[in-house]
Amino acid sequence: MIVDAHTDVLHFVGEDFELVLRRGEGGAFQRYWLQSLLAGGVGVQICPVYGEGARQSDARERTLDQVAEFNHVVEANAERVYHCQTRADLDDARLRLVLAMEGAEPLEGDPDAFDEWYERGVRSVSLTWNHPNDFAGGIDTPTQGLTDRGRALVRRFDELGVMLDLAHASAQTWRDVAEEDVSFSVTHANCRELCDHPRNLADWQLELLGEREGVLGMMALSFVVAPDAPTVWRWLDHFDHAVAVMGIEHVGIGADFVDQVVPTAGARSAARTRVALDRFTAPEHFPFLVSALRERGYDGEELEGILGGNWLRILEAALPA
Repeated sequence: MIVDAHTDVLHFVGEDFELVLRRGEGGAFQRYWLQSLLAGGVGVQICPVYGEGARQSDARERTLDQVAEFNHVVEANAERVYHCQTRADLDDARLRLVLAMEGAEPLEGDPDAFDEWYERGVRSVSLTWNHPNDFAGGIDTPTQGLTDRGRALVRRFDELGVMLDLAHASAQTWRDVAEEDVSFSVTHANCRELCDHPRNLADWQLELLGEREGVLGMMALSFVVAPDAPTVWRWLDHFDHAVAVMGIEHVGIGADFVDQVVPTAGARSAARTRVALDRFTAPEHFPFLVSALRERGYDGEELEGILGGNWLRILEAALPA
């Protein structure tokens, strides 16, 4: 079973083409995402809502729209899809969707506001996207770390049962979070030693992640793999490096598929597909990754861990009973 820690199923809610799809037969999720996820053998999918791209004042409203669409997806596909909110929910036989928040802008600077989102079912949160906010610095501001509000927020996550995600976080945010007695993981990134991109993790971050018993979701986009040769084989080099630095039990998948799965998105989808890996552009291509990992020498329990077992361990520890 595949556990994918990051795919932007809800990313384009509110865009014109997405509105058209949602008004059509079953919407984008039913017509494209669901088929692709099931064909790829995905059992658990973390689905982020995202408000950072809007004006700060619009982040809450934009994110609420995406949560509403998430709820619609779950209700409309109840025989095959389930909203996973607790450890017990992980045992459900349907496709389990975990609702996440990418960037804490919808909280409008108030750590206490997260309780509302928790009640709405959010179970994983990254503090920032690339840019800084009221809680922490993102990769665009590497020397800006956690604010006092950010410290209060990560402690609240730990109390409630929420997975803290340090994807997109600045180096100083990493150091500041490390001072807190909280667990964390990274849903989607790769290794900076192999591809020098600010979204990738330096070896010291990999080492820290391993020490804190977290997992890194390996990200399947060319600009963080190898822009000159965007292949699954080059992506597997990142798997190998992460395993060497922090151990195989800390490596998983966070593919970061997005609108290339929805062909009617037009030119924007075509542009996104150009940053996808060769022969790996949608969840339905996970069997190709499984074969490639086997060719690289991963098998048995180690392979099962990478594909899903390692993320299941994190979710079982993070989610409420």
